[in-house]
Amino acid sequence: MGDFKKLDVWRKAHELALQAHRVATRIRGAQYLSLRSQIIRAAMSIPANIVEGRAKKSERDFGRFLGYALASTSELEYHLIVARDICVVSEEEFQLLLGRLLQVRKMLHGLLNCLSTTPPAKA
Repeated sequence: MGDFKKLDVWRKAHELALQAHRVATRIRGAQYLSLRSQIIRAAMSIPANIVEGRAKKSERDFGRFLGYALASTSELEYHLIVARDICVVSEEEFQLLLGRLLQVRKMLHGLLNCLSTTPPAKA
């Protein structure tokens, strides 16, 4: 379908994943290993699903993978809330990541809306 690197939403999601990774790796303590892992996994899942969906042959398949990316934003938001509430991520880091996450979520919704309103290509 096209080069995923040209999508603004992918670039923003990639930045979010990198920042979430930086924040998560600063969380110390063996008891937080699963939380660190979940934050990184959910954050990386967002741009990865955009990439995978972009490689599909139809807009319908692309939309399905954008839906997975959207679901991962909700999962990441929850993990960040937990990290903030148990005081392993500062309020400042939480707000920074949440702002980026909400921006990516809005962009995903917008792209999904565009795909659903685009008439199918004629054969």
